[in-house]
Amino acid sequence: MKNKTLAAWLAFLGGPLGLHRFYLHGMGDMLGWLLPIPTALGIYGIQRVQQLGQDDHYSWILIPLLGFTIAGCALRAILYGLMTPERWNARYNPSAPVEAPAGQTQWITIGAIVLALLMGTTVLMASLAFSFQRYFEYQIEEARKISQ
Repeated sequence: MKNKTLAAWLAFLGGPLGLHRFYLHGMGDMLGWLLPIPTALGIYGIQRVQQLGQDDHYSWILIPLLGFTIAGCALRAILYGLMTPERWNARYNPSAPVEAPAGQTQWITIGAIVLALLMGTTVLMASLAFSFQRYFEYQIEEARKISQ
């Protein structure tokens, strides 16, 4: 029996490592194995900024990968938490009754939804702001070079 609450919390807390995918689809899930790649690249981008400063162009691309992965996993946690019990059990517990307790929404499920919404939107907006700020600063630098 796959529990909806556990899946929502795994997607929120361990989503960038693919833990929710492994829980729901097993260790053979390809997307679960691919999720840590943008996470690791984003962490590498943060390390590059710490070592080389904010003018490092590769970090401008790598850091948003981490943010978008975290935001996507938070969205997945919200979708798991809001899924109706009938749909959850039909999809992840097909041999169980339609109203099986594993698909029920509890208060701890609502907590996962609320935290995923708060953190997911914060990380998404921060990633977008960082990306656009770096891009426009780069465009201004290039325009200054051309005008001189």
